[in-house]
Amino acid sequence: MPSTAATAAPAATAAPGLFAPRFRAMTVGSVALISLLAFEALAVGTAMPTVARSLDGLALYGIAFGGPFATGVLAMVVSGIWCDARGPRGPMWHGVAWFVVGLLIAGTAPVMSALVVGRVVQGFGSGLLSVALYVIVGHAYPQELHRRIFAAFAAAWVVPSLVGPAVAGLIVQYLGWRWVFLAVPAVAVPAVLLIHPGLRSLGRSVAASPPAGAVGRIGWACGAAVSAALLHIGGQQRGATALALVALAVVGLLVCAPRLLPAGFLRAARGLPTVVGLRGLASAAFVGAEVVIPLMLSRERGLSPTAAGLVLTVGALAWSVGSWLQGRIPVPVSRATLPRVGLGCITIGTATVALAVRPDFPVAVAVVGWAVAGLGMGLLYPSLSVLTLEFSAPGEQGRNSSSLQLSDSLFAATVLALTGAVLAAGSAPGPASYATTLVVAAALAMLGAVLAGRVVVGGGGRQGG
Repeated sequence: MPSTAATAAPAATAAPGLFAPRFRAMTVGSVALISLLAFEALAVGTAMPTVARSLDGLALYGIAFGGPFATGVLAMVVSGIWCDARGPRGPMWHGVAWFVVGLLIAGTAPVMSALVVGRVVQGFGSGLLSVALYVIVGHAYPQELHRRIFAAFAAAWVVPSLVGPAVAGLIVQYLGWRWVFLAVPAVAVPAVLLIHPGLRSLGRSVAASPPAGAVGRIGWACGAAVSAALLHIGGQQRGATALALVALAVVGLLVCAPRLLPAGFLRAARGLPTVVGLRGLASAAFVGAEVVIPLMLSRERGLSPTAAGLVLTVGALAWSVGSWLQGRIPVPVSRATLPRVGLGCITIGTATVALAVRPDFPVAVAVVGWAVAGLGMGLLYPSLSVLTLEFSAPGEQGRNSSSLQLSDSLFAATVLALTGAVLAAGSAPGPASYATTLVVAAALAMLGAVLAGRVVVGGGGRQGG
């Protein structure tokens, strides 16, 4: 349901900034936690080959990634229910505790099975934290600051994508892989202590007990989590095994995921269902293209791995610029403006990159295209987060924030698995498989741009914040 704040008159006085005295500690702590979640997600990918060799655990390599992804899906749902019933303080503290304990278990693991347990615990903590932080924004910050704080969250994800793999590589090389896990708690604990004073000032949610249907929702979340794990593991396999696992996982997600997303999601009903759907489509489009670009540019256009990776860096920097811009440009007249422009940029940018399959197409133009796609993501992501809170009543912020992040994770994971299947279909990836995956990514973004107008309910109105 739309928030009444959406139609409120603009404030007569200038809003305080994110670093005003009453918000400073909350902002620094929240952004630090988001950065740690992002760094750990990226750093583990860099360290895991060394971990598997050190612990002789190649057989458990897939579950070391699929396990935490699955528990993260379950935790997002649990956190949403918990936040709506009791407020975000409990999920926040438990999230940090599970996250830190999981890292400590992984960092001290004597065998690969123990490391997998740590990763599963860590994933559950990450899921609790990610949703609780969104709800804290709705509780602690005035609506006019939502665009800026979500822009800061976006930057907190982008910066680790630029430096995280390199830093993790240096840690593995000079300190040992265990410190990829053990160093993070030293920052996570002070970060949550910065948030603590602000958490104490937050009131309890309007509900006193879990909302109706909470038990059933957790059951569907368990089904989605198992499907997500199968999807992740299947995406790392080859041949008939990969196809069987991915097919089984997709069926499971088609059955379970709609029960976890807003009513009307599948038909793109106006308002929140479309907002949640656009987040999934954008994530699928961008990630689906991102995973293909370095491989295509290396194999088809002769770029070195470093040069191909720098193309992704350009997109990440543009994402950060887009996030900064959306937090500072005047409030659009229509809620649909930023989502439509963002998805349009992703469509144009991804389609431009697809043309680089042709040997006569300038690589520099493709790089510009990917920068346009990154700019679109920066404009889009924070604006969808703002709209999610705007369409949420006080007792619905947890559930709706959970839905937004579930859509993001599940769409991206599905496209990654299917992209892997396409690239592995022949003896070796070639121009046809690269073009197919990139065109599909552009089509997903285009579908989102077409649907973007449906974020407007009734007569529309100005976007909050």
